[in-house]
Amino acid sequence: MRLRYEPWGAWVKLESMPALVALDQSGVRALGLDGGAKWTAFPRPSAPVEVHLSVTSRCGAGCKGCYLDARPDGDEPSREDLLAALDAMQRAGVFTVAFGGGEPTLRSDLPELAAAALARGITPVLTTSGIGLGPAKIARLRDFAQVNVSYDGGHEAYQAVRGFDGAGEAEEAIRALAREGIRVGVNVVLTRQSFPRLHETVARARELGACEAQLLRYKPSGRARSLDYFAARLSPEQAGALGERLRGLVARHEGKLSIRIDCALVPFLSVDPELAVDAARLAQFGVFGCEAGGALAAVKADGKIAPCSFAGSTDLAATDLAAHEADPTLARWRSYVAAPAEPCASCPLRTVCKGGCKVVADFVSREHGPDPECPRVLAHRSAAACG
Repeated sequence: MRLRYEPWGAWVKLESMPALVALDQSGVRALGLDGGAKWTAFPRPSAPVEVHLSVTSRCGAGCKGCYLDARPDGDEPSREDLLAALDAMQRAGVFTVAFGGGEPTLRSDLPELAAAALARGITPVLTTSGIGLGPAKIARLRDFAQVNVSYDGGHEAYQAVRGFDGAGEAEEAIRALAREGIRVGVNVVLTRQSFPRLHETVARARELGACEAQLLRYKPSGRARSLDYFAARLSPEQAGALGERLRGLVARHEGKLSIRIDCALVPFLSVDPELAVDAARLAQFGVFGCEAGGALAAVKADGKIAPCSFAGSTDLAATDLAAHEADPTLARWRSYVAAPAEPCASCPLRTVCKGGCKVVADFVSREHGPDPECPRVLAHRSAAACG
């Protein structure tokens, strides 16, 4: 068992369970443990529980909406720098490291990096396009707790999101990983074009052997930070229908394939008649809004820490992760939810949404929240304009 005390209790990771569990102080005591002085000696917030680590910015796929603007001649940190970053994560008590890129499988030492994470008590996971992922590479990915393949649907849906048709290679990667006994999931980017095919996409992923579908909001970062973003983002009608679509997916695949959403999609649940009234229920099932700069952080290929993978870097080096809680930029990302204005102030999901996606807010409205595409925010601003 791994445990990290927090002011409210502790994060607990059992070897027999894939999940990270948050226990309050009474729950921790029920395990026969006690935080003692550690429950009162926290002068500031603690370190992230998960870090997204960019092990390269190289990639030849050329996806039109790549959040990193990855290219074939992109930068690649040395193994020594990445090991130093993993050392810093170990010191800070990080539980999970998500290896990404660029295309991380271009690194010949990726298996050694996964083993290094495990040796430090950190669970490694991986995201890949699946392109070029042949049998030899797949056989070397067994140390990863899960490998997620970017898969936005069949040929037309994939083409609409990525700008080229890589669905065949992605599907073969999913099938091959599952065949080798490696836990595999899919990352599905939701755009105006891919959303109508979501049921079909998830069903196909399950058929190929995926055990999880992670639904991701399209964000204006990297190559997607352009006017084309406005034609690709979910329409207001699609955003408002997300809750109903999620319920349909869960009912159809319960017990066979897990459905997850990224933090940026939570604002769209604020108008759902069933989900918007019970923030505690969402939190119980691990649905949280923006954790950037808090429970989540990213380390870019330049070795700098960022609030999340889609945000710009701070001046803080990966080896200084222990100073994460004191960095003013990261503190600003964490603090928005503390005293928000309307309509966030009265939103029943405020404690789990945390103001929505600040990357979207920065691009669309040039401010640090609230999320300008949240249905409640759109309605509030429309009423203000008419009043």
